[in-house]
Amino acid sequence: MTSIAGLPEFLLYLGAAAGLTGLYLTVYTLATAHNEVALIRRDVTAASVALGGSLIGFTLPLAVAIYNAGSVLDCLVWGLVALVVQIAVYWLVRLVLPDLSRRIEDDRMAAACLLGAASVAGGVLNAASMTY
Repeated sequence: MTSIAGLPEFLLYLGAAAGLTGLYLTVYTLATAHNEVALIRRDVTAASVALGGSLIGFTLPLAVAIYNAGSVLDCLVWGLVALVVQIAVYWLVRLVLPDLSRRIEDDRMAAACLLGAASVAGGVLNAASMTY
C-alpha cells in the first residue's frame, strides 16, 4: 500500500491548486475590461487565446510553487504571488495597448496573441524566480 501513501498530500495540493486556479480566473476576469466568458461563448477566438495564455502563465509558476513548497500554506502564498504577477502583466500590456479590450472584443488576434505571449513570458519568469 505504499504506492498510495502520498495520496492525502496529493489531494491536498491538488485541491489547493484547483482553488487557486478558480480564484485566479475569477480575479482575472474581473480585472479585465472585457468579459472573456461571454466573448468565448460568442466564439471570439481572441478572447480564448488571451485567456488561455494567461491561464498557462498562472499555472506554470503555480506548478513550481507546488514542487518547491515546504507546506500547503507556502504553496498558497506563492500561488497568490503568481496571481498578482499575472494581473500586473495584463495591466502592463494595457499600458502598451490602451484599447486592448476593444481589440479582443473585436476578435483582433494580434492583441490577443501579444497578451497571451506576455502572460506566458511573465509566468515563465515568475516560475524561474520561484526556484529559490
